[in-house]
Amino acid sequence: MNRLLLVEDDESLALGIEFTLKDEGYEVIRVATVEDAKKGLNSEEFSLIILDINLPDGNGYDLCKFIRKSSEVPIIFLTACDDEVNVVLGLEIGGDDYITKPFRVRELLSRIKALIRRNSKNMVTGTKFRSGNILVDTSTAIVKKNEENITLTSQEYKLLLVFMNKPHILMKRENILTELLEGEEPFFDENTLSVYIKRIREKIEDNPKEPDFIVTQRGMGYKWNMDVIKE
Repeated sequence: MNRLLLVEDDESLALGIEFTLKDEGYEVIRVATVEDAKKGLNSEEFSLIILDINLPDGNGYDLCKFIRKSSEVPIIFLTACDDEVNVVLGLEIGGDDYITKPFRVRELLSRIKALIRRNSKNMVTGTKFRSGNILVDTSTAIVKKNEENITLTSQEYKLLLVFMNKPHILMKRENILTELLEGEEPFFDENTLSVYIKRIREKIEDNPKEPDFIVTQRGMGYKWNMDVIKE
C-alpha cells in the first residue's frame, strides 16, 4: 500500500482529501504544520507528499528544500496562487507538480497515480546510459557526472531519460511533454517544461548557459546533442 503524507492546515479541505485518498486505497498521514511534517518524515517512508504552501509555522517551499536534502520522493504542491512566479519557484526548488485551489479531487487523484507510477517505473529497469561524463543507471535510478552523484527529482530523472533515449533527434516541446507524461493529458504547460530543462542543465552541464548536452533549436524544440551508449 502506498503511504502518502498530506501537509495541509485547512482542516475541512484536509479531511476531504484524506477521506478520498483512503477510499482509493492509500494510507494517509495528515499533518497541519511544518514541525509535524518533519516528525512524520523522520519516522515514516512515503510514496508521495502533498504539500500546501502556506502553513502556520512556515511555508511549503522551505519544507520542500528540507525534504530534498535527503529524499527524492515525489512532491505535489497545493497552492491558492497560480501566479507563474509561484509555480516556477515551486518547481525550481524540487517540486514535481502543482495543483491550484480550488481543484477537482479526481484531478488530484490522477496526478498522484501518474507520479507514483512513473516513479516506480524509474526504479525497475536495468539499463545504463553513458553520454560524455554523464552516467545513468536505471536499475538504481542513480545519475552521475564525473563519477559524482547528481540529485534529480523524479520528473527531472524521467525527462533526462526521455532525452537520452533519443540522442541527436530534435524533439518538439509537445512531443517531449507527451513522452514525459506517457500519453496522458498534460498537467503542466511548456513554461513548466522550460523550468525542468533549466534545472537539469544546471546539474549536468559545465556551463548551463552554453549547454553541450540539451541544446535548444529556437522555435523548433530541443535535442540531446551527444552520443549515448546503452549497456
